[in-house]
Amino acid sequence: MSGSSASLQPPADAVQPVRHPDAPAPGELLGAHYAHCFGCGPGQPHGLHMEARAGEGVSLTAEFTVKPAHQGAPGLAHGGVLATALDETLGSLNWLLRTIAVTGRLETDFVRPVPVGTTLYLEAEVTALAGRKIYSTATGRIGGPDGPVAVRADALFIEVKVDHFIDHGRSEEIQAAMSDPDQIRRARAFEVNP
Repeated sequence: MSGSSASLQPPADAVQPVRHPDAPAPGELLGAHYAHCFGCGPGQPHGLHMEARAGEGVSLTAEFTVKPAHQGAPGLAHGGVLATALDETLGSLNWLLRTIAVTGRLETDFVRPVPVGTTLYLEAEVTALAGRKIYSTATGRIGGPDGPVAVRADALFIEVKVDHFIDHGRSEEIQAAMSDPDQIRRARAFEVNP
C-alpha cells in the first residue's frame, strides 16, 4: 500500500522472500498453529477458527466467518476482531518461510463494514525481507475471493528465537506446548505474536 508509514516500507537493500523447501505445498491447509490460539485454534469457543491455505511463492489465502460473538456495533464485526483476522493471516505467512516471528507493527485500513454472518476472504503475501525484518501485506474481501475490499493491512514481523516465548509466556502453556510429541505442532506453537 502506498499510504503505509515509513516503518512499513522495506529498505533499499531488502531482498525478495523465498519459500522454504519444506513449506506446505500450494493448496495445502496449514492447520492451527496452537489449539488455544484466538485466531486459528479449535480450542477457543469464541475464537475466529481461521483456516489458511498455502499459495504460490510466499503467499496464502484464509477465510473467517464473522459470528455474533465477534460483533462491535450491532450486527457488524468489531474492528479489533478484523485486525486480529488480518494479523493471524499475516502471521501464518511465516510458516512458509519456516521462521519464528512476532508482529512488530500492523497498519490496518477499514474500507467497509463487515456484517455478522459474512465470510471474509483474505489473501496475504510476504513482500520483502531485510535482516530479521519480514514485510508483508494482506487484503480481506467480502462476497467472495474477488468481492469488494473490506479491510487491508501492511505488517512488519520480526524474527525471534523460541526463547522469546519461553521468557514471556505463562509457564503452564509453554510447558504443554513444548512437550507435544508432534514435532511440527511443537514448532508451529511458537510462530505466534507477542
